[in-house]
This record gives sequence, C-alpha cells and structure tokens, in this order.
Amino acid sequence: MLRHLSIRDFVIVATLDIDFDPGFTVFSGETGAGKSILIDALALTLGARADASVVRTGQTRADITAEFGTYPQVTRWLEEHALTQDSDSVMLRRVIDSGGRSRAFINGTPATLAQLREVGEMLVDIHGQHAHQLLVRPDAQRELFDTHAQLLDAAGAVNRAWRAVREAQQAVETAQSRDRELQLERERLAWQLSEFDKLAPQPGEWEEVSAEQHRLSHSASLIDGVQGALGALSESDEAMISQLGAIISKLRGLADIDPALNDVLASLEPAEIQLQEASYSLSHYAQRLELDPDRLAQVERRMDQLHSTARKFRLQPETLPEEHDARRRQLAELDAAADLDALNAAAEKAQSEYLVQARVLSKARAKAAKNLSKAVTEGMQELSMAGGSFDVALVPLAEGGANGLEQIEFRVAGHAGVALRPLAKVASGGELARISLALAVIASTASPTPTLIFDEVDTGIGGGVAEVVGRLLHQLGRDRQVLCVTHLPQVAARGDQHFQVAKSSDDAGGTVSTVTPLDKSRRIEEVARMLGGLEITATTRKHAKEMLAA
Repeated sequence: MLRHLSIRDFVIVATLDIDFDPGFTVFSGETGAGKSILIDALALTLGARADASVVRTGQTRADITAEFGTYPQVTRWLEEHALTQDSDSVMLRRVIDSGGRSRAFINGTPATLAQLREVGEMLVDIHGQHAHQLLVRPDAQRELFDTHAQLLDAAGAVNRAWRAVREAQQAVETAQSRDRELQLERERLAWQLSEFDKLAPQPGEWEEVSAEQHRLSHSASLIDGVQGALGALSESDEAMISQLGAIISKLRGLADIDPALNDVLASLEPAEIQLQEASYSLSHYAQRLELDPDRLAQVERRMDQLHSTARKFRLQPETLPEEHDARRRQLAELDAAADLDALNAAAEKAQSEYLVQARVLSKARAKAAKNLSKAVTEGMQELSMAGGSFDVALVPLAEGGANGLEQIEFRVAGHAGVALRPLAKVASGGELARISLALAVIASTASPTPTLIFDEVDTGIGGGVAEVVGRLLHQLGRDRQVLCVTHLPQVAARGDQHFQVAKSSDDAGGTVSTVTPLDKSRRIEEVARMLGGLEITATTRKHAKEMLAA
C-alpha cells in the first residue's frame, strides 16, 4: 500500500507530506483546489510523462517521492533489478527541473521511466476521471476488457505475431515489385561469375606467376652468374675452397710448432665448411636452371589472362580470387532474397503461427466475456439501472488484425425490454458514468494491485446512486487500499480517512494548494459543505453527521 507521499514545488503545491492508512481514503475540496493534482504527482512517481510546466512558478525543480509497502512480487522484481534496500518499503522518486529534464529513482538508485512504470503497475491501479468518456472508443473497450480478463500478455503475443505476418507479407510484396530489377542484377552477377569461373584464379596465384615470370625471363643471366660463382668457388685451378684448404693444411703444421696459431685455425676451418656448403647449394640450384621459352610463354599468357580480367572489372590482379568468392556469395544471397517461393512459405508460416495465438486468445476472451457481462449487469442493478443489461460482444473480423480475430464491442440495454445496442450509440452521460464505475469496481476486484485510485470517477451521478458508489468503494477498501478524489458527500462520508484539499495565497501573492487531514468534527463541516447551499445550517450539519454515522 501507499504509505507516504512527499511533494515539493509541484504545480500549485509548495510543500506537502501525507501519511496514508489502509482502507478507504477520500480527498474532497472545492473545484479548482487541486484535488487531482495529488493524483498527477503520484502518477509521476509511477512513470507518467512530464514537462517543465509541472514545476511551481519561480522554483527550479519539482520533487515527488512516494513510499510503498512491498509484497513478494515487488520484492522479486526489485531483487532481479538490484534495487532492493534494507527495509520493507520501496521508495519511488521523480525530479523534474525547470528545463523539463527528468530524473527517476527507485530506492535511491537512478532508474528509467520504463522501470518506474513496470514496478508502478504492480503497486497502483489508477482509474481516471475521464474514463467514462473514453469508454465509447473501441480501443479503450478492448484494453479494459483484456486488462480485466488478465489477457494482456496473450494479446501482446498476438500483436507480435501479427507484426511478423505483416513483415513477411511486405517482404513478398517488395520482392515482387523488385522482380525485374533483381533479375537484371542477377544476370549481371551471373555473367561476371562465369568470367571468373573460366579464369579460376587461385589465392596467391598472381604473386607466384609474377615471380616465376621474372625468374624465367632472366634464366640466361642466372645460368652464367651461377656457373661463374661455382668456378670461383670450387671448379677452377685457383678455386677459393682449394686455396683455403691449402692455407689451413699449412697452418696446421705450423700450429704444431706454435699453438698460438690454433686461434687462426679456429676461424678458418668453419669458413671452409661454409664455402663447401655454399658450393653444394649453388651446384644443386644450377642443375635446376634451364632455358625454357615454352614455360616462359605459358606463364606470360597466364599473367595476361589475369591482368585482362582484372582490368575488365577494374580490379587489381592480386584481388581476383577474393572477388571471385564475393561474386559467388552475392549471387547466392540475391537468389535467396528473391526466392518468392521461400518468401511465400515464410509468410504462410507466420500466418499459421498468428492464427494459433489468435485462436487461443479468442477462446479465452469468449470465456471472460460471459463473466464480465454477468458481473457488470449485476452492478448496473445496484447503480439504479434496474432491468438493464450489459454484454461484451466479440465481433468477428474478416481477416483478423493486430488485436486478434475479433473486435471487442460493449453493448448495453438501459432497462428491461430494450435490445442491446453498442454502448457508444445508446448510453447517456449518466449511464456511461455508472457503467464505467461498475467496470472500474469489477476490474479492481480482479486486480492484484494493493492500491486502487479513483480520480472523480463518480462524475455524472448523484442521489441514491452516489450512496451505492460510496458503499461499493468502502467495501473494496476492506481488503486493499482505495484512494478516491470525490465531489459527492455520499462517497466522502464512507471514507475511513478523509483529507480536505484547499487553495489559498502565499506571502508572495501566488496560489498554493494545501491538504489537511480531517478529524470527526471537521469532517462534519466538510460533508455539510459538500451537501450544498449558500450557508451551512444546523440541518445540513445534522444530515452530514447522520451520513458519517451510517
């Protein structure tokens, strides 16, 4: 339940702190005193949108904090979002500055508006003062019905399935409209791919044939140079290896005389080995060298092919293999994208999945419609619409839609002997108000939220009906917290807790709204005022006292 509400510099409220009790709490006051402003302030802590206009004139920011008691569902949500605190309460805070910027907090931790709304829906259910005016709209009827029937999740699943159907159908339509364009692109890519397939470029091929062409074109120079090097190393009378061997042999004899020459030998002997290895490598290389004009011509033809294709497609020769793969991939993707059979199959599958979800929703709606029709009809009898009846009609749609296979239509007969007709066409303002109230009370009975708020939902009714409304709301407050902004004395008299909202001027001449908890004597005065008349008489006070004692 709502335990405490703190408001600072919000519209015409300067400073306000209210402690709430369980049961049925009423707010009353003259028109324009700011009764509904309290509900608006609370709504901000529950994630409602706001702008700079809510900041009291001359102040830098509005600051609203609401403290609620928790219950298991809320506690689990707080734990899942790491927003718990060491207490049995949850603090929702909203700050709006004069520039229109907004900040939100849950238990002192910054939060998003979406998080405020999510936790707020578990804590409070608000029925607004214009609900009966909205009741004539088909979308409002559907939302109220699905909410009461606890079918919002199922309706959301149907809506998502419908969006998937529309997306799949749009893909088919797009593919059909682009069919010629896609065909031309496909032909272009297919021709390019055939050119690449004929060429069959291999990864690293350009680099390999370029190196081979360079080597083959210089074969004569390589042969002459290698043979000259081999002769100098090992194949002539004055070969380096022979001369170095003679030097080493002579020094070995001298080292026997003077061991100091061993260091020189240690340097020359590895050099002899390295020269011998170099000579062997050159000899092996020379054996592979040959003048091969046919191979050179073959390599140069391949280079011409690669270069020609690269030039045709404005590419670099070394990129041909990866471009070949890219063309193959693009054509495959294009074929997949333009596969109308596959797209049509996907659309049919989406439609089938939609129908499964929608039929489940329709079945649940049909059951809930009977229950709600019966409950509201019974409520109408209590609200001075004896003999009247209410029916939730499920009107089939030819092709279904985002909200299911049927349209929800509220139908009403104001009294016995009258045929049921759409609510928007037959109900008067007073009847709308009473039916709306019956729906609100019934919906609230089914709602698990611990705090219910009725913001002037009793507009348009009076007399004996008002007494019934007061009794219904008081009964509702027996097992949960009910807050009600009212102008009816019959409703106010039923409150377990009563606040009077008044408007006055501050020291600067501005308008401020104040909220005062009423004791027994002051409640008598307030209910007497609400009963009407230019002056509060003893008779009016007596009547008010009797109403409060009832």
